[in-house]
Amino acid sequence: MNIQIKLVVSSLMLMLLSACATGPVKPNYVSPTLYQNLNCNQLQAEYNRLQQYISQGVESPKRIFSGVGLGLGGGWGRGGWGFGPSISFNLGQSSNSKRTEVAQLLGQQDAIAQAARFKNCYIETVRRN
Repeated sequence: MNIQIKLVVSSLMLMLLSACATGPVKPNYVSPTLYQNLNCNQLQAEYNRLQQYISQGVESPKRIFSGVGLGLGGGWGRGGWGFGPSISFNLGQSSNSKRTEVAQLLGQQDAIAQAARFKNCYIETVRRN
């Protein structure tokens, strides 16, 4: 396969994988013990601060990594056993995507709500689907 075909195939696979990553974001687990030192008013204020950040649109770090690799490959092919050069082009993305940032924020909100329940505090929360 020449390099243009490899680039097209890689691009199509990347688009397919990113299309599969849509859907509701599930919260990451965050321990409620992180918020045990806060009183009821502080818990509500922190919950509201996180909700405002989520509502305004979370900004994720713009870190996309790419690389080109050169190597020597070997194997059995049409002409028999042999070695030949190989070139690979890889694209990657930081694990700090918008979805992971939102998942972390939602997990923090869940931990705050749980800490409030432990303290018998009533905090106003946002209903999620």
